[in-house]
Amino acid sequence: MLVVGCGPAGGELARLLAQAGLSVWLVDQLADLDQAAFSSAALPLAALERFSLPASLVASRWQGWQLLGPGEAVRRWQGAQTLGVVLDFGALRQWLAGEAQAWGAQLELGCRALEQHQGPDRVSTLLRWRNGQQRWIESRWLVDATGQARSLLGEPPAPAGPLVSGLGVEWLLAVSAAQEQRWRGQLSFLLGTDWLPQGYGWVFPMQSGRLKVGVCRLQDPDRPQPPLGPLLQSILARCGLAGAEVLDRHGGLIRSTIGRQEPHRRGRLIGLGDAVSTANLLGGEGIRHALLSARVLAPQLLAALAPGTLDRAAAQALDRYPRQLRQALGWRWGLSGRLARRTWLGLNSPAADRRLERLLAGLAQHKQAEDLSALLFDYRFERYGVRALPYLLGLR
Repeated sequence: MLVVGCGPAGGELARLLAQAGLSVWLVDQLADLDQAAFSSAALPLAALERFSLPASLVASRWQGWQLLGPGEAVRRWQGAQTLGVVLDFGALRQWLAGEAQAWGAQLELGCRALEQHQGPDRVSTLLRWRNGQQRWIESRWLVDATGQARSLLGEPPAPAGPLVSGLGVEWLLAVSAAQEQRWRGQLSFLLGTDWLPQGYGWVFPMQSGRLKVGVCRLQDPDRPQPPLGPLLQSILARCGLAGAEVLDRHGGLIRSTIGRQEPHRRGRLIGLGDAVSTANLLGGEGIRHALLSARVLAPQLLAALAPGTLDRAAAQALDRYPRQLRQALGWRWGLSGRLARRTWLGLNSPAADRRLERLLAGLAQHKQAEDLSALLFDYRFERYGVRALPYLLGLR
């Protein structure tokens, strides 16, 4: 079994398959899994337990929400207990890879999959290491877990719907105790065109003396797209963080189709995680859904690889994967994607700010931080009833 990509999806799948006794190769183009750790990495507390993630991966815990904007508006929701965590994303990738290795998987870093050729019962994949070494690896099945790049699976065909792209930049800051105080213990989002047109910003607490500050903008080819770096610098100044030491700069793309109708399998090549659009654009979430996709695919792969399984039976097992993944993500996941496209791509004018202001005013009538968590993480839009429905339907 060959898994290409050691993010949350590929790492979790390799861990599960190796744990079940399969021979697994896990490869990633990064030489160090702590590099390019672009992810806001905020999770509800239940996800930590659901995916059995250890406390050592937790950079901070949070109990509330802070929404700044549009304009100078500030809204806060504070819970009585911990509602979620912010993970150290690099540590998460390293832990998943280490777990897979502990169960017998072979890990190859600094290694890229260049091409694949499928035969009647095997797939051959050409791997190239950074030192120029190349090798063909044969496996019964090949998994593309390379995220939005879709390095092996390729771009979705036109009938699947267009890819909606979000471009993000994130800095890790070393801050003073006074600078940190405003942001500690809560997730803060910066909303409105004066903060960032067609997107949003965030300030998340990390380990003591550390903050993660980022911006993400949905890309619109019909409008000017100014560089994100200067926008992030202006946000730092506005948040009182302009003098903070920058420990790390990273960024990347998040790309998903809204309806998730793209093929999940091409012969013996199977897509996983962001490669089949599990990233959710509403809050730029990818980790939970990537881990979930691995949990859905693993049993189907184990059934397909069981001794004595005929190719036809194996294909039938894997044909269940897209439907089961849609069921696991749920109908609210799809609604949140449509809401993301409407909210962020449409956030480009004073009228859009006023529309967002009306929605936030409605949300503010719910005083419980748990209600906002249910909306943003579980997509429980019905909790907000008639206040949110006109916005979701595009009526205001």
